[in-house]
Amino acid sequence: MKIATEEVLYVAHLARLEFSAEEAERFTAQMNDILLYMDKLNEVDTAGVAPLSNGTDLTNAFREDVVRESLPHGLATANAPEAREGCFVVPRIVE
Repeated sequence: MKIATEEVLYVAHLARLEFSAEEAERFTAQMNDILLYMDKLNEVDTAGVAPLSNGTDLTNAFREDVVRESLPHGLATANAPEAREGCFVVPRIVE
């Protein structure tokens, strides 16, 4: 095992998370699986392989940023359940 349950619980404590004993064991097993897979990946010979910044050969897929006339306030708020002075009125969520 690469990581112990105590280490998982310590990191959980730092993150202010609480796990049951069953969850801690499951997370320990999952972390060990991840670390063992990382060891397997480290065995691969990558000498001479250039690092990639993107897995595909994409170019900028965004549209041009063109200034256009925006939607008028009255039209934007036309279907709103409640609007006042050109703004949407929403329920208060912070007390």
